[in-house]
Amino acid sequence: MTELCHFAQNGKKIIGVAANYKSLLKVLQRPTPQVPGIFLKPTTSYITEKQKIIIPGGFSVNEEIELGVIVGKNGKHIQEDEAMDYVGGYCAALDMTATCQMKEARSKGGSWTLGKGFDTSCPVSRFIPKNEIKDPHNLQLWCKVNGELRQNGNTNDLIFSVPVLIAYISQYITLEKNDLIITGSPPGMGPVHPGDTIEGGIENLVSIKYCVSN
Repeated sequence: MTELCHFAQNGKKIIGVAANYKSLLKVLQRPTPQVPGIFLKPTTSYITEKQKIIIPGGFSVNEEIELGVIVGKNGKHIQEDEAMDYVGGYCAALDMTATCQMKEARSKGGSWTLGKGFDTSCPVSRFIPKNEIKDPHNLQLWCKVNGELRQNGNTNDLIFSVPVLIAYISQYITLEKNDLIITGSPPGMGPVHPGDTIEGGIENLVSIKYCVSN
């Protein structure tokens, strides 16, 4: 198996943030949340580019491109004005989402675990050192499926900034070195199928390419 990035090898958890773009809320016609919506993905969902995204049998899956924030040191009850000190680096990530499972979970108030956490549901890019990104709140994210542009959004549209997310999460969950926070996805995500090719990334910084299989 392809060797994973160091944060994927050593991180203990992946923390996702739901519906964290203002433009996405407009599309969904949802009100602005007062606090971030948080979910977990297991580390078995990590893959790197030489591996394939595997869609479980019977699942309908969407792609979602996101900025990943990699925790640089352990922290609990972190204050917003100190939060960036806990950032070790960044990556581009795909939050592969089983929409069939999510629809059922939302309608019945059930768990998001299968919808967000199936194996191969968190493809990532290389590690981006912190000093390569001066402002994580002005990054252009993009994603194409079979060469067709689907997502093209900027992190300046985030509802909850990186420091706010770090501070909020750490009040309840201890952040540990190499943990990954995926910060939400801009609108435009859509279904993918076995045989599709997904390309995406952070403009002028990093790109990723993954094939979808079953």
